[in-house]
Amino acid sequence: MNRIGVYRVAFQTIVTKEILRFVRIWVQTVLPPAITMALYFVIFGKLIGAQIGDMEGFRYIDFIVPGLILMSVISNSYANVVSSFYSSKFQHNIEELLIAPLPNFIILAGYVAGGVARGVVVGVTVTLVSLFFTDLEVHSYGVTFAVFVLTSVLFSTAGFINAVYANSFDDISIVPTFVLTPLTYLGGVFYSIGMLPPLWQAVSLANPVLYMVNAFRYGLLGFSDIALWQAFTIIVGFIVALGAYAMWLLKRGIGIKS
Repeated sequence: MNRIGVYRVAFQTIVTKEILRFVRIWVQTVLPPAITMALYFVIFGKLIGAQIGDMEGFRYIDFIVPGLILMSVISNSYANVVSSFYSSKFQHNIEELLIAPLPNFIILAGYVAGGVARGVVVGVTVTLVSLFFTDLEVHSYGVTFAVFVLTSVLFSTAGFINAVYANSFDDISIVPTFVLTPLTYLGGVFYSIGMLPPLWQAVSLANPVLYMVNAFRYGLLGFSDIALWQAFTIIVGFIVALGAYAMWLLKRGIGIKS
């Protein structure tokens, strides 16, 4: 088997392992996000949304659905990689990959692809749940799919970096709790930044999640507070930056090689 064939088998093996890992415990990985988002749809969409009325010409529940779907994609893509890679470190399984004749990009790509797989499965599941509460009419399938996948890639890579630095299971929960959750809730999921005073609009523009949520909202509803080219520039820029940093960490063996 030539080198490309070896790399392909290695990549497929890592991805298969990652997919089987979260599929076997789907009651813990897929079902809870679906139930949580259903509660969001009921509370914020039906109960509170009925009092708020329309937002930017859309029913409130229709306006928040894109952000809620993407929120589930972000959290699950991140959680899958950070927990899986850290578990490999903790159980010392990572040594098997380090001694294998594989380039670092295959290792990174395999774990990221596993995170994307879980993000897609959970995202599709939440989307199906949302159909019980709203009628989705996709404005642009291309934009919707691109933002869906790119966002999952970005946060899977971020989860990988977190796992590299983590020294305990407590460390893998710090970033989701103190970074991801505030960024997501302040990323325009539940409101349009046009409602904010100029100062807070400027502050909001420093939040990368804002660009992802708005680009995804454009794909579904055809409305965005952010220019589409700006959103994609930010998303791709973060993917390149985080990917390069993750490759550097693997090359240096930081947090992996003792």
